[in-house]
Amino acid sequence: MARSAVANQAKTQSNVPQFTTEQELEAYREMLLIRRFEEKAGQMYGMGLIGGFCHLYIGQEAVVTGVTMASEKGKDAQITGYRDHGHMLVMGLDPKGVMAELTGRQGGLSRGKGGSMHMFSNEHRFYGGNGIVGAQASLGTGLAFAAKYRGDNTVSLTYFGDGAANQGQVYESFNMAKLWSLPVVFIIENNKYAMGTSTERSSATTDFSKRGLSFDIPGEQVDGMDVRMVYDAAQRAIEHARSGKGPYILEMLTYRYRGHSMSDPAKYRTKDEVTKFRQERDPIEQVKARLLESGAATEETLKEIESKIRAIVTEAADFATNDSEPDASELWTDITISA
Repeated sequence: MARSAVANQAKTQSNVPQFTTEQELEAYREMLLIRRFEEKAGQMYGMGLIGGFCHLYIGQEAVVTGVTMASEKGKDAQITGYRDHGHMLVMGLDPKGVMAELTGRQGGLSRGKGGSMHMFSNEHRFYGGNGIVGAQASLGTGLAFAAKYRGDNTVSLTYFGDGAANQGQVYESFNMAKLWSLPVVFIIENNKYAMGTSTERSSATTDFSKRGLSFDIPGEQVDGMDVRMVYDAAQRAIEHARSGKGPYILEMLTYRYRGHSMSDPAKYRTKDEVTKFRQERDPIEQVKARLLESGAATEETLKEIESKIRAIVTEAADFATNDSEPDASELWTDITISA
């Protein structure tokens, strides 16, 4: 779809919240940083510089960007699964530290011990990166319990996918969160495929926003490809949780362009399906189209932003390639040994 057509489509949508120019530019920068970072990570994985698993966030950038814009950045806790690089970048973690962790270097956020799936930053209130499917739902509920116990008026933003939504521990977490009115927003990133299995084949009910009904947890479906819709819904959900009304579920209807991980050829879907999302629903192109259509930015302005972001990503890749590997003694740090 042409850029002007995307803009016109956005104008005709009903009940679409409008961003200020500053918000549009912020969203554009954040999403573009994720996109370019993930593309570079994919290249480095192909070159053998990144080992283990590597799950890219390309296509889903609007979800974490919109939610984080609506949150109290640096105060509200965030936790997710193994598709976690984008979450860290939007939360303000140093791209060099993120990339160095992917390559297992001492300058990585977890000093090279966590890799792609297990990064962590207590300073930024980011609690992973978790490799066990659905584990973050329970941990995120625990973060909400801590917030209520301490009375610090923060919210736990807990992300998981459509596949994880079928895990039993998720429903135990829903029950506990509602029972104790915990300040948690459960964000289900429904990208249509749990690894290689479509939601239609794996889920008896595919409206994941209704998964909390038996626990009396409100929920809503959101266009996860439009950062404005994500931001708008996230504001409501976060306010609900922060005001003491308990948990809230947001189902983000999104899409990943790459395979489940770098080892996945994604033959379970057609090229036409992927192309259609890229051409008609791309979250970054939607913002770009609106900025140009409204005259809030020029092609030159956006090229300058692109250039700066590419420089940040290149610097991160260079650092992650040339940084030293951690000393063997690092194996013994951050652990407790009991007799």
